[in-house]
Parts: sequence; structure tokens; C-alpha cells
Amino acid sequence: MSKARRLGMAQWDVFSSKALEGNSLAVFFDGRGLSEAEMQAIAKEMNLSETTFILPRDAETERERGVRVRIFTVQEELPFAGHPTLGTAFALRGESGVKEIALELNVGRVPVSFEEVSGQAAFGEMTQIDPVFGIQHDREAVARATGLSVEDFDPSLPIETVSTGVAFTVTPLKSLAILQKLRVDLNRAGEYLEKTGGKFLYFVARETVDPAARLHARMMFYNGEDPATGSAAGCTAAWMVAHGVAKSDERVLIEQGIEMQRPSRIFVRASRRENDPSNQRDNRIVNVRVGGNAIEVMRAEVFL
Repeated sequence: MSKARRLGMAQWDVFSSKALEGNSLAVFFDGRGLSEAEMQAIAKEMNLSETTFILPRDAETERERGVRVRIFTVQEELPFAGHPTLGTAFALRGESGVKEIALELNVGRVPVSFEEVSGQAAFGEMTQIDPVFGIQHDREAVARATGLSVEDFDPSLPIETVSTGVAFTVTPLKSLAILQKLRVDLNRAGEYLEKTGGKFLYFVARETVDPAARLHARMMFYNGEDPATGSAAGCTAAWMVAHGVAKSDERVLIEQGIEMQRPSRIFVRASRRENDPSNQRDNRIVNVRVGGNAIEVMRAEVFL
């Protein structure tokens, strides 16, 4: 009988400085030799929002292109996702104290910088690729697709699809109470998104639990509710600056995961390009950054 492969991994709670909060992530330190099907099966076994696999390369290649990382949900590989990017960067950093780690993801090179403040947990911030704005949606069409009523949406802000690697349809609701009671028909919503170019819906409200937060957010998908969605938060940062919810380069807090007792704190900012003669929405907003804390909660080995 052949000897089982032993795969070292760690579990991190991301977008929180406290264990058992934020969004959990499984990080496998060396995925070389694993097939895509094996990676997918392991991610399903972990049963978290995402699992990442680090594929080590020579030091020169990693300096030039970044550390190669692949990201899987329980169902598919993603070209980019926020909490796996941040959590994997924290895992790679360890106790080294380095100021920046770059990852090479399927969407390209994504740098993560770190800030240290005496007596506080390290803070990491990723720079996502520049946003691409998709369509603005008809509220009645979104209401039909989600099972909500037209009156549930915030009439002062557009429902809009934005991508910084994965396309999210940012969907502003009128109140915190509506967002807290949210029930969505995921099958109908999925059919609508497939037709309109979005991957997932990201629901937000300007009314928050924490007075320091700018938005309260929720995201439901095929694996349940997501405690923190860093890729969606990046899209939302661009959307906020485009529509005056946040100022250019203002770092603001998005709270998520509260309804599922996994409170997450996602800090975002984006820049409005100055002196741009074009009135086009595409690429008017640049330098999207998403940050937060992360804490290691488990070390283990998986036997294959």
C-alpha cells in the first residue's frame, strides 16, 4: 500500500483580529503535485467559503511575478477572491515582518502591503485590479429576480455591476431592517445574473450596526452566506467613490457577517482619477484597496 501524502495547512480567520470571527480560510502551503480535481475535492472537504493552494516556485520568479496561488470554493475555481488573497498573504508573511507580499492569481498579480502599529494586530491591504463598471439595473427586474419588492431598494443609489476580477452586482437596500431580514431566491437570482454579467449579488445598506461603518453588507451564494467578501468589497469601494458614498482615497469600513455571528471588518478605499477628460464610467475609478486583519486559528495535516 502506497504511503499517504501529508499536506500541511493552516486555517485563518480573515477580516478580524479575533479568533472565531471573520471569514475562515484554509491555506495549503504546498499544492505542487495536486491535480485540479484533487484541489477541488480538498476544498469541498474543507467546506469553507474558499480554500487556497500555494504553489512554490524559485525565488527570482516569485520576486518578479508573485507567489503562485490558486483559489477554490466548494464548487469551482475562482480567478480572484478577497479574503483568500489577504489570508494567504498573512500566512506567507508569518512572523517575518515583511512589508509587502505579492500573489500571482489567475486574474494576475495582486500585491498585499502590511502596516504595523505598536500594540495592535498587523493590518494587511491588497490592491485589486482597476474596476470595470457594467450595467446599471432596473429595480423592478432585480425585484423579480430576488423576490424583494421595489420599495426595498434605496432609490438614491444605482444597482450596478462592477468587477475587480469577479463581477458583483452591488445592490443597495433602503434600511438595515430590510437587509437583516433578507431572503433571496438564489436560483432565480442566479438566472438573472447569468443574463446580465454578474457573478453574485452584494447587498448593502447605508444604515449600520457600528456607527463607525459606512455600509452594512450581506452576500448569499451556493454555499450559504459569506461572512466577509473582500472581492465584493473592492467592487463596492469603486461604486461608493463613483456615486459619492465615499470620497476619493477615503478609507471606510464595511461591516459584514453580523447576522451569522461572524462579524467582519473590511476597510476599503479607491481613487477617483484626477483631470480625466473622459466622462465614461469605465476606469474613472482606480487604485482599489481592501484591507483588514487576520488571525491563525489552526494548524493541521491532510492525508491523501
